[in-house]
Amino acid sequence: MAEEAEPATIDAHLRSYIDAISDREPAHLAANRSETEASGAGHLQISPRQGQLMALLVKLIEARRGIEIGVYAGYSTMWLAEAMGPSGQILACDRDPDITERAYIDWAAAGIAERINLRLGDALATLDAEVTAGMTAAYDFAHIDADKSCYIEYYERCLELLRPGGLIMVDNTLWYARVADPAFDDEQTRAIRFFNRHLADDERIDLSVLLLGDGLTLARKR
Repeated sequence: MAEEAEPATIDAHLRSYIDAISDREPAHLAANRSETEASGAGHLQISPRQGQLMALLVKLIEARRGIEIGVYAGYSTMWLAEAMGPSGQILACDRDPDITERAYIDWAAAGIAERINLRLGDALATLDAEVTAGMTAAYDFAHIDADKSCYIEYYERCLELLRPGGLIMVDNTLWYARVADPAFDDEQTRAIRFFNRHLADDERIDLSVLLLGDGLTLARKR
């Protein structure tokens, strides 16, 4: 049987149709996202489609403990924390005290602030401290959406902290399609290419790269 070809792109009509039949973004999450978009920083957060999928995956693996690297205004954190339910806990890593203050306000308004342990500072140091504290294989999932030059280091720390069967979700792995265009050779594009190849060759995981948002990579720890 001939293999069906995948569409090269999703045009505006098909995207609108997908939204119409599947969009379940809650109003408080839409408000958080809209405020970030109005500030001109919409590119720094995941899309609603990504959030909805990530929340579904977190529910499917019945996660109770997660890691997020790169919080910004807290949009993705809310998707994940709400998916885990009242018994869930997220270790949320970021450097910016100002934007995460807005995130905390929205978390509190949504009644989920107690599920989120915000750690300000260097994320690698935070993750190393978790390893030292004996948290190896104690986490169910991780979401990575921060500085691209550290993606491999974040990934390796998270892989150590995740249990077998745990899930790592990584944003921006298609990097505005620049990863496939040899005309782009800047530091961030090279970092994403190197990261993608690192995962492609990694036998410790099961792997899928999705054409969703700016590229969403899923890696399940074997």
